[in-house]
Amino acid sequence: MSSDPLKKILEPIKELQNIRGIDLPIGLEFLQLIVTGPPGAGKSYYIEQIRGWPNEGYLDLTQQGWWKNQSLVFRPREVHLGLPFHGFKEALTVFDKEWLNSTLPLELDCTRIKIPPLKKNFLQTNWRDRYIFEFLIPNPTTIYQQRVDRQSQGYFPVDEKLSLEMVRQQVSVYREVALYLHRAGINVYIRKSLTKPPMRIAEKGVTSVPRWTLDETLKRPSLKSISGWKLLFRRHYPIQWLILGSKPQPLTSAGRVAHDGKCFELIVGDIQLRFQPEIALGVKRKAAHKNWIINTERGCSSRNINGFVRIRVGETIVLGHTNDQYSELFHFNDSVAKRHVSITNRRGDLILTPLSSDRETKIVRLDDLDYRERLERGRLNALLEIRRIYGRKIAPLPADCALQTIQAVNALLRNGPFRPKNNAGNPGGLVEITNKATPVIVGDLHAQVDNLLKILSENCLINCLRMKTANLIILGDAIHSENAGEMDKFDTSMLIMDLIFQLKLKFPENVFYIRGNHDDFDPEIVKHGVPQGALFRETLLKYRGPTYVEEMQIFYNSLPYIICSDSFIACHAGPPRGIFSKEDLINIVDNDKLARELSNNRLQLPNHPAGYTKRDVKNLRKCLDRSPKTRVIAGHTPMDPFGSFWLHAGAIKNHHIIYSAHTEGPSVLIQTGSRFMPITFPAEPLTDLINALK
Repeated sequence: MSSDPLKKILEPIKELQNIRGIDLPIGLEFLQLIVTGPPGAGKSYYIEQIRGWPNEGYLDLTQQGWWKNQSLVFRPREVHLGLPFHGFKEALTVFDKEWLNSTLPLELDCTRIKIPPLKKNFLQTNWRDRYIFEFLIPNPTTIYQQRVDRQSQGYFPVDEKLSLEMVRQQVSVYREVALYLHRAGINVYIRKSLTKPPMRIAEKGVTSVPRWTLDETLKRPSLKSISGWKLLFRRHYPIQWLILGSKPQPLTSAGRVAHDGKCFELIVGDIQLRFQPEIALGVKRKAAHKNWIINTERGCSSRNINGFVRIRVGETIVLGHTNDQYSELFHFNDSVAKRHVSITNRRGDLILTPLSSDRETKIVRLDDLDYRERLERGRLNALLEIRRIYGRKIAPLPADCALQTIQAVNALLRNGPFRPKNNAGNPGGLVEITNKATPVIVGDLHAQVDNLLKILSENCLINCLRMKTANLIILGDAIHSENAGEMDKFDTSMLIMDLIFQLKLKFPENVFYIRGNHDDFDPEIVKHGVPQGALFRETLLKYRGPTYVEEMQIFYNSLPYIICSDSFIACHAGPPRGIFSKEDLINIVDNDKLARELSNNRLQLPNHPAGYTKRDVKNLRKCLDRSPKTRVIAGHTPMDPFGSFWLHAGAIKNHHIIYSAHTEGPSVLIQTGSRFMPITFPAEPLTDLINALK
């Protein structure tokens, strides 16, 4: 069973300090430390060893303001976590009787965990930086043996009904919570043993690293200086502002670059990297996130899709050979060090810190043009092209026009290219494409029209579709909103399908739609009690008539379930379980079980034991005669409120999950060289912007 979401994404923290015999991260302040973990992990001994606060604390993570709890006043200390589980209104610990007496493993409901707010002004407390959570999570077998051994020392209520399986489930819960809090921006690291170094979570493709894992202790400036008083009140060391000119200047110490709307170039070794502020169109300045984008010197090419790196506010990245993805994306050579420069986005300003003394780092201003003005002019052409393709205002089509459109799409699907014929002579359930065009893979959109428009208007995608140098692949479930208050409203579902149909007609050989579990009128398609499948059918009957509903059912039944090339395999939900053949995939119309698994399956987890496993991923590659390194990509499973992609999901190498329906903006997977890179875009109100264009 794939039960460890932390497997293969932990890296030892190298810069350490020894406090009373225990190695701790050097950037960590002693009084930031909170230790947690499953029962029997050794937390009490650990706290005693480092002379922390002796009494255990309790934190209910479902309570608003838990970060102000009195149990956190005294630190370092051990805390037990109260956690939300489906089916229970109150938080439970993993040793409460309700948890222990459950016949099946309880499923965590991480969406109910409250997250400390970001600091937005000078007077507000930075709660996210106040604490650093160490999760002490040894191997379940080790914990089980420790709990067996201590039974001879006295009575421990948490050890009632002790079994190795119970310990495995408790460990699994803490692993999942640790990963969730990390993704939410909480300072988290993992320790498997007091004799081993602490480890940070380092998900591949995720740029951010905790700042405190990089910093070395700096000398405190004297209170006789202005710098000393700034440190006292602001709690951070002053960093010199960089004045950029037209000539490259060496970067030998930490420097700060303002988010002023202008671009600059950072030269690491002899590699030139272009930094540009990310400007979201139509978003009020106060609500905009001051992120930065790193491209190569080529920038956006009108002929090919390029990947890029985003640095969000509060994030830190390290450029260098240590990150294989950066090396391939930016074509790093020997002039670039393993850890060349760290970059922190502090409220929009970039803190650049050279990390290598024997490799050169330079910085130069590209020009004095304000990127905010230039960006709007550049994006305008893409937005106008989208409106030209759609042919009218971005709104649901009139009934007669909608019927003609879907009939034309269904005619295309009856003779679709790249689809081997099934036994009945019709296009089968498999699409096989070449590697000539760059795949851009989109996960569930769930009626987020602006997310689709954002994807289309960025990275020269429309031009690349026109020149057949890109393939847009949507992994189903474009319909049925998942937002509260919108689940029984279907105007955006009609609109997003109208848009996809127009794209398919305009680029028939480069736009592909794979069937998902929501692509049906089945009454059993229910979200939070809302029968979306049946209600969508009623809506279409009301506004577009019975003939349109028949055509939509024909469209659903004509869709492929899986798409592949030499470099990837993609489907909506995940690989089927068991043994099947390529012929079975082509003739999927005769195999309901296979169709259900490709559109409904999920990764096997402790709370979903019937899901697919690493073996099933391997079988899918073998069935389609693809190499063991071929990427297997699925949608269907939103990670959490903070992340839209999961690389090497379930600790299965080269198995990725993508989700594109977050209201804060979509994510996609783009092939860059031999890898697939996740790209996340900020949300923009593009429907209104396009409709306002003259």
